[in-house]
Order: sequence, then C-alpha cells, then structure tokens
Amino acid sequence: MPMNCQKCGACCIAPSITAAIPNMPQGKPAGVRCVNLTADNLCQLFDRPERPTFCRAWAPTPELCGDSLEQALRNITSLEEQTR
Repeated sequence: MPMNCQKCGACCIAPSITAAIPNMPQGKPAGVRCVNLTADNLCQLFDRPERPTFCRAWAPTPELCGDSLEQALRNITSLEEQTR
C-alpha cells in the first residue's frame, strides 16, 4: 500500500547505486550516505530533472519504510543483501 514518504533518508543511504549520479560519478556503495542528502535527510535533487531514475523508482510502503529511519535502513539493507 503506497504511503507518503517520511523523508527519513534511508533510501539515500542503504542501497548501492552502480550508475553515476550527480556529485557521485562512480555511484555509491550500500550503506554510504549520498552526498546529495542534506543534514536533515532531504534530497537536494528531489524535484530536479537530474534526480536519478534509480531514486525515482523508490515508492514508500509500510513494508519497506516501517515506522522509523532505523526500520527503513534495516529493511532496505536486507533487500540490498538479498539482491546482491
């Protein structure tokens, strides 16, 4: 079931991104904070055309996001490990 994004930043930290993204030409490893994520966990590219397709594909769901940053990090990290 879709939900509103909690803007916790987990989807900008937990997954690996193998393609180049703005300010990270080599992509980013899993567990590494994206340089485009602000200190208060907001994506600086969110409504901009250069926001990567990979990032646009993350749809917030209760199963993925849980109730907190910690739960979301755990859930996304688990998915990352399962799809390695």
